[in-house]
Amino acid sequence: MPPRPEKALTPVKKAAIGVGSNIGDSVRICRDVFNQLRNHPAIDNVRISSLYRTSPVGSSAGGWFVNAAVVLETILEPPALLDFLLDMERSFGRVRTIKWGPRTLDLDILFYEDRQIDLPQLKTPHPLMSERLFVLMPLAEIEPDWIDPATGRSVREMLALLLKTDHGQRIEKLEN
Repeated sequence: MPPRPEKALTPVKKAAIGVGSNIGDSVRICRDVFNQLRNHPAIDNVRISSLYRTSPVGSSAGGWFVNAAVVLETILEPPALLDFLLDMERSFGRVRTIKWGPRTLDLDILFYEDRQIDLPQLKTPHPLMSERLFVLMPLAEIEPDWIDPATGRSVREMLALLLKTDHGQRIEKLEN
């Protein structure tokens, strides 16, 4: 199949996305997100981790989450990718009321190439990634050697360091 014309003119970039949900049918929501990413005309080569059931972090509100990581290629620049992800969150009923509270869908850009981005609405690498088992475990499954440009550590190394601490987080794989 020949490449889509818009992709032939624009450089393709690799991005990592964190996916989470703890309101509604979270497994179905995550699967629907994966399908929307696969079907977006500016996104290709979508790789998806297993789904994980994870304890909430940062807030006592809400129950356990379903989390995953996605690595993809895109012609979207970071602000456009973020806008698309925020639109997808809203389409699944996401309302931002409580920081780190319950949500139908949470999509975070974890990495965008090896770029360090510091905008009011977007920071990459994600600033809390190294403290979050629900981010590192799924991401290490599909992209363990991605190097965090801020620390020089790979995802695998960040995960190993976190596992050596008393992080208080619980995680279990739901499926492949």
